This record gives sequence, structure tokens and C-alpha cells, in this order.
Amino acid sequence: MAEEKEIITALELLKGFEFKVKFDLENISDLLMDEPAPVGQGLGPNASRVLSAAVGNCLSASLLFCLTKARVNVKGLKTTVATTLARNEEGYWRVKGIRVKIFPSVKEEFSAQMKRCIELFERYCIVTQSVRKGINVTVEILPKSEA
Repeated sequence: MAEEKEIITALELLKGFEFKVKFDLENISDLLMDEPAPVGQGLGPNASRVLSAAVGNCLSASLLFCLTKARVNVKGLKTTVATTLARNEEGYWRVKGIRVKIFPSVKEEFSAQMKRCIELFERYCIVTQSVRKGINVTVEILPKSEA
């Protein structure tokens, strides 16, 4: 039997296209998301940017975890994520690709431990591996009448 966990994220419309995002963790600040102009006001990241950040963060954290476990002295780590958006055959915007570059600052650039982590770390990134395989998304619309 496969082990499963569920996380809950709640979104609430504030105004225009601004949404307050609440996470199911204590002591975690809400996130403000918004669409860029002219649709929204660009007061926060939109969904494509949050997806880009999630992929970059997941890969960075996975590499850092492996390097730390392998006792590689990491002085710092920076990541850039280039997300390409393109229109599909029907003319709708889609995420076409995501390119991630990770720049760890380490004492030895290519130690045996570093090489091993580079071979393994992507397997442990939940978000990236899920996006690569495609994620089953189901949607329900449950209207609520306002009296």
C-alpha cells in the first residue's frame, strides 16, 4: 500500500485578481498572489512564477540536503530559474519549459561526495519529479449562493 500525505492550501479572493494564500502550517505568513498588469496589478507573483520558484526551491533544497549529509561544506547557494511561456496550438499560454541553474559555493568544486550528490539529488525533489511526470489534477466547482 502506497503511503500518502495531504497538504491543504487555501486561497481567498481579496479584490481584482489578488488572492491571499494560506498554508496549513503554523507560523507561516500568508502569500499574496496577483496577475501582472493589465489583468491584475502585479502586487505579488502569479501562478507561473510560484511554480518556477517551487521547482527552483525544491531542487536547491534537495541538493543542499544531499551535500550536507555528505559532509560537503556549503558556504552558500544561489539558484536561477528561467521559465519559458509559450502559446499552445489552441492559443493558450502554457509553461513550455523550466531551466534551473544552481550555483553552490563549496570548498572543493568536484569532490567525490559532490559528484555523488549531483547524480542523486534530483530524484528527491518532489515538485520537479512530479512536474516532469505530469500531475493528475481534478477540479470541482461548488457554487455558493449569496443571499
